[in-house]
Amino acid sequence: MQYVHRELEPRLRKAARSFPALVLTGPRRAGKTYLLRRLFPAASYYLFEDPDVVGRFRHDPQGFLDGVRLPAVFDEIQNVPEVFNFVRARIDRAPRRTGQWFLTGSQEAGLMRHVTESMAGRAAVLQLLPMSVRETPKVSLLRGGFPEVLARPAAASLWFSSYLQTYLERDVRSISAVQEPATFRRFFALVASRHGQVLNKSDLAAPLGMSVPGIGRWLDILETTAQIFLIPPYFENFGKRLIKSPKVYVADSGLACHLLGIETAAELEKSPFLGALFEGFIAGEIVKAQLNAGRRRELYYFRDQQGLEVDFVVPGQGGKLRLVEVKAARTVMPNDAAPMQRLAAAWKKLARATGGVEQVVVHRPARAGISSRALSPGTQAWPWMEFVTQVLP
Repeated sequence: MQYVHRELEPRLRKAARSFPALVLTGPRRAGKTYLLRRLFPAASYYLFEDPDVVGRFRHDPQGFLDGVRLPAVFDEIQNVPEVFNFVRARIDRAPRRTGQWFLTGSQEAGLMRHVTESMAGRAAVLQLLPMSVRETPKVSLLRGGFPEVLARPAAASLWFSSYLQTYLERDVRSISAVQEPATFRRFFALVASRHGQVLNKSDLAAPLGMSVPGIGRWLDILETTAQIFLIPPYFENFGKRLIKSPKVYVADSGLACHLLGIETAAELEKSPFLGALFEGFIAGEIVKAQLNAGRRRELYYFRDQQGLEVDFVVPGQGGKLRLVEVKAARTVMPNDAAPMQRLAAAWKKLARATGGVEQVVVHRPARAGISSRALSPGTQAWPWMEFVTQVLP
């Protein structure tokens, strides 16, 4: 597969010019190492999953770092978190030297804790997710965006199986003393079967015979390793009771399809999970666009206990709100915009959205014919590819 430029590249270069260190997080095999080594080819490289590298560092940290040629890439540093303290000390000796330390890791929460404690003001922190449709049209609902899957789609099933095994043996075991990897694998598949639903920990605990706190800890592992998104509800004072639990999505649609046993496009079309998978796919593209632009993730959903529901609420600049309804259908109707119109009317009445409310229905394109943009007053319908490439910032 020919090299695909990542949208995050300009932010990485800018960060390297502005900070002594750069911390790049993201799920395993998203392309973090490959991207850094391509952007900064002069940097030396050290993999902190290599027992020899880890042993040499822990035996004599200062001696190890004395032998490091800068700039340097330290890969998978969640395995040796004490490296942050030693790197910080060296940065403080020459704080004006930028672009010297490139650190990667697959565990967001753990890395961020050490960055906050040891590297505040010394390191830029960015996150790289699997590829977006904006980066390559090879990304799809069925295959997702992992670079190696896109390079060899015929071997996708074997790759995902191997990925899950590696994930269970390395990331999960390093975070928590999970005694039964097979049970955790079943748990992950169970989460995939709740893809796009409001999170109910009791519903997940019962089939596995686990406690709700135990399910909470395992969900934390999936979120920490960027395997799932938890999309929180959007709160405003509407004088009504709102749903307060997040919705859960497997972050990569290809991995979600694999966990659900969907291997072909024909199976996907017939699957009862098609709508939820497509909704999660669009959620992922929105999050990728935000992170690749150097912004924090801001994606919410709305649902009240009277049944009013809008798939996604995306805050914009100047108080603007974008309401997004996602439909797997290839034909959209004016009635599809009704929930957004009700919610937009409530916001305008309460003067909550000071920058205005944009209403968008995102759908799969018809195989023939021309789709109309104008769906109803104040609402536009966009085929998903055009929404991702033309509407998202």
